[in-house]
Amino acid sequence: MSTELLAASRHVAGRAAGPDVGDTSLYLAFRLADDVYAIDILRIREIIEYSVPTGVPMMPRSVRGVINLRGAVVPVIDLAVRFGRTATGVGKRTCIVIVETEHAGALYTLGLIVDGVNAVMEIAAGSIEPAPAFGTRVNADFIAGMARVNGRFVIILDIARVLSIDEMVSITPPMIET
Repeated sequence: MSTELLAASRHVAGRAAGPDVGDTSLYLAFRLADDVYAIDILRIREIIEYSVPTGVPMMPRSVRGVINLRGAVVPVIDLAVRFGRTATGVGKRTCIVIVETEHAGALYTLGLIVDGVNAVMEIAAGSIEPAPAFGTRVNADFIAGMARVNGRFVIILDIARVLSIDEMVSITPPMIET
């Protein structure tokens, strides 16, 4: 299911640059507990079925471990813990969203544990409001904005700030031969 969802989003992303779409962007929406979050689709590499990460000693609590993604070691971050909440429980829809983020000219690949992927959604730039200074369960610095979609707020994450590459670089495990 998630592979088809991402493939469809890449097809739609190709037309998002066209003049008929207007000033909109595509976002991958996902759930953490009762909240819906979104990440710019251009940051998403793929969505994979949840598999238990291999633990790595002396990592921050938000780093669940690493997975082998086609020969590459990818750190897996529990977003709920990163947001100061209880660790994400594993359910039927739990998955790992593989994201790419850049820092100092280098590309980093990280996995994010989420409760479930909802959809790829198109959000007009004009409908994105700034993050409130209070009242969210997430550090306001992590929020790029908020949008109302189908009567519900979607919290759009600033993935570069959420993953704080300066911090993540120090926890990226060394390459392990597979």
